Parts: sequence; structure tokens; C-alpha cells
Amino acid sequence: MAEPLLNGPNLARPGRRRPEIYGTTTLAGIEEMAVKAVPGHTVRAVRDACEGPLVRAAGDRAGAIVDPGAPMMAGRSLRDALESFPAPWIEVHLSNVGAREDFRHHSALSPPASGVIAGLGAAEYRVAAPAPLAKIEG
Repeated sequence: MAEPLLNGPNLARPGRRRPEIYGTTTLAGIEEMAVKAVPGHTVRAVRDACEGPLVRAAGDRAGAIVDPGAPMMAGRSLRDALESFPAPWIEVHLSNVGAREDFRHHSALSPPASGVIAGLGAAEYRVAAPAPLAKIEG
């Protein structure tokens, strides 16, 4: 089964967009880290500026890594889809959203997530990718 790596708006430009906050690793580099972190499993990367394709990509999978970008604050349709996601999923944020502007301090997606990782930059994908599989395998 494929493990989706779902990336929301603004995640097309990591490595170039505000590197002092988001780091210098590109999206291709992040995807490569996730693939290497789960040998023997398939990682299917999906990036879109709209919630619909992310909702459809979740489907019935082995687990998921979700960096929602801006929909973390108001992505109700994405949250609804992820609440019914049958497998564990991990919410990730390249920056430490808790140390940033007040409006970033609450994520609409965090409550149904199996876990949240924030502020480790691209390295968090090495931790996030195997986490859903570990939860499944117990």
C-alpha cells in the first residue's frame, strides 16, 4: 500500500520560500527523505493549493504524512476527510508554528491526528514517514 505525503499550499517552494523559516531543502528533497525513511514501502507525494485533491489523495492507505500549510487553520473539509481516514496520520510543519504569529497557534487538523511534529525543518519527514507504519504494526 502507498503512504501518501500530502502537502498543501505554499509547499511547492520549500528551499526557496523564506529559507530562514522553512529551511533550504526543496520539496523533491523532502519527498526523497520520506521515501528513504520507509524502505520497502511506497510513498505517493501529492501537493496542491486546494483541499480537494488532498482529500481525494488520502483514500484508504497505509498511513499518511500531512503538511497542510495554510489549511491547518481553517481546512474543515480536509479535517473531515482526515477524521474518517482509517489509518494513522501525522501532521507536520517545517517551522515551529507555536513560536510564530498567534494565528498559527491553533490547527484545525491536530485533534484527529495520530501525532504532530513541528519545527524540525525537513528532518521531521525522516521521523514522520515511519510513524504511521509503526502505529499500525504496534
